[in-house]
Amino acid sequence: MILALGLGIAGFQFLTGPTGQKESLIADIIKNWQEAHPSAERFLILSDFRDEAVLDKDTSLIWEIAPQATSVTWNEARVTCAKRTTGGQKGWRLPAPTEMRSLVGPAVDSPIPNIPPGHPFLNIQPTSYWTVVSEANQPSYAKYVDAFLGNVLSFLQIYTYPVWCVRNPLPPPAS
Repeated sequence: MILALGLGIAGFQFLTGPTGQKESLIADIIKNWQEAHPSAERFLILSDFRDEAVLDKDTSLIWEIAPQATSVTWNEARVTCAKRTTGGQKGWRLPAPTEMRSLVGPAVDSPIPNIPPGHPFLNIQPTSYWTVVSEANQPSYAKYVDAFLGNVLSFLQIYTYPVWCVRNPLPPPAS
């Protein structure tokens, strides 16, 4: 059996091979990814943040347990995170594309966002989320992550997407 991974239109990847085996291969990829990143071990709801934030043990990042559902422009998203107080804590920011991608599984065609099954997050929107990165050669564009396929794309900053703020872990207490 030979399967090939090729590039399709607009940079999307498509699996090609004998009929019926694509679905089996996709199921195996998802299963392997889920086994490597079990939600019960990976995520910890933080009582120090009033149970409003989640530690991702794989990345040491702290995510809001419930991203903002309201879609806003990129500039509004940056301000929203900078002003955010979640779980009584400040210091929130928009995630980098690689940070956002760390929550999204392998690229598959799915009717729901591809966040690890059993995750503790609430209010995940079936859309894309802004990241902190603007385009250097196109200053009116910023990057966002597609929560279905995990693709990092760019769009005009005046368009609106929801906001999912992140922060670095709290420093350990002084001894």
